[in-house]
Amino acid sequence: MNQHDLLNIRHANLADAKSAMSDLLASRPSHYSLEAQLYNDPHMFRIDMEEIFQKEWLFVGMTSEIPKKGDYFTVEIGQNPVLIVRDAQGNVNAFHNTCRHRGSVICTEHRGKVANLVCPYHQWTYDLKGNLLFAGTEMNKDFQLKEHGLKSAHCKTAGGFIFICLAEQAPDDGFEDYLATLESYMEPYDVENTKLAVESTMYEKANWKLVLENNRECYHCSASHPELLNTLLEWDDTEDPRASQEFLDHYAEQSAQWDAEGIPHKHQSFGEVQRNRIVRMPLKKGTQVMTIDGSAASNKLLGRIKNRSLGSMRILHLPNSWNHMQSDHFIVFRVLPISAQETLVTTKWFVHKDAVEGVDYDPENLRKVWDATNEQDKVLGERNQMGINSIGYQPGPYSETYEFGVINFLNWYAHTMQKNLSA
Repeated sequence: MNQHDLLNIRHANLADAKSAMSDLLASRPSHYSLEAQLYNDPHMFRIDMEEIFQKEWLFVGMTSEIPKKGDYFTVEIGQNPVLIVRDAQGNVNAFHNTCRHRGSVICTEHRGKVANLVCPYHQWTYDLKGNLLFAGTEMNKDFQLKEHGLKSAHCKTAGGFIFICLAEQAPDDGFEDYLATLESYMEPYDVENTKLAVESTMYEKANWKLVLENNRECYHCSASHPELLNTLLEWDDTEDPRASQEFLDHYAEQSAQWDAEGIPHKHQSFGEVQRNRIVRMPLKKGTQVMTIDGSAASNKLLGRIKNRSLGSMRILHLPNSWNHMQSDHFIVFRVLPISAQETLVTTKWFVHKDAVEGVDYDPENLRKVWDATNEQDKVLGERNQMGINSIGYQPGPYSETYEFGVINFLNWYAHTMQKNLSA
């Protein structure tokens, strides 16, 4: 069997897998979990990467992580290394972190600062806009520098958030409307004047969809997250079917304070199937932010915020991020698939750029609640994956009262996958 035959078999196998995935999604009850293959099969995982993570808008980081010219960070979307860098004009650019000479990774560190982007292999040199400046003196006489610049990825910023898309043509699906609202809702925080205080990375032996499903419900919170529930109210928003009158009264009191301070808080959702969502929610009475005891995490408030008891603005971006914006710090979460049964979860805590570690804030106090919560969720997700791998697993029903967020996520996943497969 020659190489051409092997390639044909590979393509046929992928086509069969795509057809099988389409059938599984078309026949699924919308209020049930997925078939096991969609959580553990390498062929299905490859389709997830090609049709979701290589075609949809992804959250990668915050603009305040790269505040100055030449600051960069790197991220890997499956087998696609990507470089995020700020240029001399202050623009944030995204490039495939792949040299146009022989494909070597250019920036090998997770974070750094450069004058130009220099490939460590043969020293091909690019400027911060991806233009090739130098390729040695040994190229042939017809070689054109301008034809060998770095390949860019779509990149958009709003409210300090950085999103990229690896597709040739990026989708819209209400994304521009979301970015405009995100810009408005994030204005009080003045993200450009914040800094990264703490970062953690966790490998979870579970499919990326299980990580998102776990985040999209608090059905498990009372039994698993004592630290989180010191401050967090379980209600998703004022339309939550579980919401009590006591909560609604508390929300009304808080929203009056938000209005007085000009802090936006109306629930906003975007996308044909809800993909992006912003909602401000109060925390428990008597607490300020999501620390162990609910007291301040930093002496310096963010942006123009005056009220320490601002609650938490929750921001959802499918397929890979959820976030909590508070009065003196904010937390962003990024999910990136590694394999069919392994996921990378990155958590970042930001404070005012002038806050001094050890004086204005204690990193351990800042991160304690979510370190505990992330570890608890890791255990839950890995147990979930182990059970799904069993021949005894079959899809089970979600609670429409407690798990409507999970139902929404999987409806978005199924809709988006079917749309991209059919295209």
